[in-house]
Amino acid sequence: MTERPTSIRLVTPDDAEALATHLARDREAFATSSPTRTDDYFTTRGQQERLEGYLAEHAEGRMWPGVVLAGEEIAGLVTVGGIRRGPFLAGSVGYWIGTTHQGRGHAQRALGLLLEVMADELGLHRAEAMTSAANVASQRVLESQGFHNYGTTTSSFLIGGVWRDSIMWERVLQTERGAPGLR
Repeated sequence: MTERPTSIRLVTPDDAEALATHLARDREAFATSSPTRTDDYFTTRGQQERLEGYLAEHAEGRMWPGVVLAGEEIAGLVTVGGIRRGPFLAGSVGYWIGTTHQGRGHAQRALGLLLEVMADELGLHRAEAMTSAANVASQRVLESQGFHNYGTTTSSFLIGGVWRDSIMWERVLQTERGAPGLR
């Protein structure tokens, strides 16, 4: 079977149901690597509210939220959050892929596409990320896209009612001084 191509696009409110379906189904699978969430988070309404907030932040230039597509099917989510302008030109990446689409390279390809958005569309210089210390799969995705581990934080994620350590990651996207994006 030929794998469906990976792409990303800006989220729309209509994506809430598909995202909620993945999250509800995969709740236990993500429980050891994702922050603790309320029950409402796993519902269509909870995802609609989340996407509305993301799109409001996008309109203010503070975030870029996107869905990951496997062909035409929503497979997960990618985000650039905490966008900082001025002398920083940086943002933090986040991503997840539903279990029905894992192990096929979608996370690596989606992150690569997100890094292009960060550099070309958003004019950012630096990408940052954090993973729980136990999330080796996510660490491999970051490494595949040129990220480097630059430290560990202590007790930074509440996962399953326990504070967990995190690994911090970085990647420089643009090297020339005065790069676009000084807005």
